[in-house]
Amino acid sequence: MVAEAALRLVAILAAAAIAAIPASAQTNDPNIDRAQIDCRNGTNAAGADCTEDGGNDGAGDAAAGAVFLPALIVDLFPNPAAPPAPMPTPRPGPAVSGGNDHGDPAVNGAVISPSDLIAVQPARAVVGDFVPDEVLVTVDGDTGAVQQIAASFGLQVRSQRQSLLLGSTLVRFGIPDGRPVGVVLAQLATDGRTQRREPNHIYSLQQAAGIVNYAFDRIALDAGQASGENVRIAVVDTGIDDTNPALAGVIAGQFDAMPDVPIEKRDHGTSIDGLIAGVGALKGMAPGAKIYHARAFEGGKSTMDVILSALDWAAEQNVAIINMSFVGPKNELLGVACRNARALGMVLVAAAGNNGPKAPYGYPGAFEGVIAVTATDARDGLMPQANRGAYVFISAPGVEMVAPSGAGSDVVTGTSFAAAIVSGAIANLIHASPDRSADDIEKALAVTAKDLGPKGRDNDFGYGLLDLKAAAAKD
Repeated sequence: MVAEAALRLVAILAAAAIAAIPASAQTNDPNIDRAQIDCRNGTNAAGADCTEDGGNDGAGDAAAGAVFLPALIVDLFPNPAAPPAPMPTPRPGPAVSGGNDHGDPAVNGAVISPSDLIAVQPARAVVGDFVPDEVLVTVDGDTGAVQQIAASFGLQVRSQRQSLLLGSTLVRFGIPDGRPVGVVLAQLATDGRTQRREPNHIYSLQQAAGIVNYAFDRIALDAGQASGENVRIAVVDTGIDDTNPALAGVIAGQFDAMPDVPIEKRDHGTSIDGLIAGVGALKGMAPGAKIYHARAFEGGKSTMDVILSALDWAAEQNVAIINMSFVGPKNELLGVACRNARALGMVLVAAAGNNGPKAPYGYPGAFEGVIAVTATDARDGLMPQANRGAYVFISAPGVEMVAPSGAGSDVVTGTSFAAAIVSGAIANLIHASPDRSADDIEKALAVTAKDLGPKGRDNDFGYGLLDLKAAAAKD
């Protein structure tokens, strides 16, 4: 009888433990704001009030209203019936100061076997595409600490570097034994030396299928007076064709964040640079601007560690603007980098995304302090493929525009190119008033935009169509 009672108790405790494992959902509600999303996901990264009085409908309502998308990937624990992967033998490690105060073994110097951690931490739910056998971690410690973490958790150190924008050592750990990324992230959370732990997410350039550049007229910029002379702009994109006449004298510096990958495509990056600061027949919005181009994409794809490397290089070039014409899932490492770049005074411009009206929010555009740009056509109509959401900040031409490309020139469409138009327009503002801060520029764009769609800011057009003439006149 005692044995039967014990078995019933174990079953009850196991059921309770399963019920307590949190699930993360992506919502398609176009009216929800960033804080509400964080409340629903349980992250509350923005410090939002998640009580009922604070605007949250409660855990039950949030779960009922959530839409689970096919793109939501949940990494579950390995099947307990399968034999566990071999784990390295734990070895004693030095005591680590500065860890958490919850009795973590990392604080008192013990080294934990990964097999022991499975019973302690629930696996994280991972949203979006990511490298399946890697994680990115910021580490409080030196190379010795990094190696010890790798040995303790059965990981490989694939790369490590000191990140300017993250303010710590960024390590790319490989997972050699097939454990799911969500499990490894949960295991690493028990070590106080690991500050932030994220998947190595995959990001995509935002170019839709592709007639004279009508952007000057639509954003109220006199083509004859346009100038971004000596304004430094970083572009994180594909490789470029720097022999294209439109880029003659435009490129001030280049950096290859993925030197081991051959360059095959140069069209997207060439078009972005040309729309921003092109010269000659394919004149950009801000001729005279200096482009610092970081190649971080090939085949339209990149990973988080590559993008962070490109952003660090861009920040070191003392640029005023960073153009990010790409979209991917939310990643806190990218969020920290964007916040710190903004704190350094840089204006951050990103594509809102081309994944349709029901798509989840696109990052980095949806991070606070990043100007998310959607695309409109020659009649100020919204590009049908554009993402929607409260994070959309402003609209700009991005449908069927002629731009330089690797083949000479092409007709391009996408929020990528609308973002380039906005970056070039902002360069004009900085050229005219070098003392304008990023906050001042953002406010000026918002209050002077030409309202489109429903009155006031909306999920389709943001504040409306960029009006550079009005923004320039705004004190």
